[in-house]
Amino acid sequence: MDQSDLEAVIAIEQLNSKSPWSKNQFLHCVEWTQVIVVSNAVVGFAVVVAMGDQAELQNISIHPDHRELGLGEELLDYVMRELPKKIGQIYLEVRVSNFSAINLYTKIGFAQVGQRRDYYATDYGREDALLMSRSLC
Repeated sequence: MDQSDLEAVIAIEQLNSKSPWSKNQFLHCVEWTQVIVVSNAVVGFAVVVAMGDQAELQNISIHPDHRELGLGEELLDYVMRELPKKIGQIYLEVRVSNFSAINLYTKIGFAQVGQRRDYYATDYGREDALLMSRSLC
């Protein structure tokens, strides 16, 4: 992601997230953020941080007008291919209620490896997170 993409990324995050990241959070992740562009417009992004021989998908979002077009899968495939070869495993957390994301992650080879109780805030209390992982080897 370039600095010039930042406002579009923040706008997508605010449209989609129940607890959106701040501008400062994105500024700290510029080098780890990949955007997907359609017709010269940023329509999605993924933040993946590599640590040692593992990576973590920290955030991913596609603009509502561009969902159900396979862009999330395309973006994840690209991000995973571009990780350093030493990365053997990628992890993520997802709300248990985010069925479309869980279906996407399962489709591309992620499996549930755990669960975090009361991890996410909701309008009605707390919600669990599923921990998912995929081998890249």
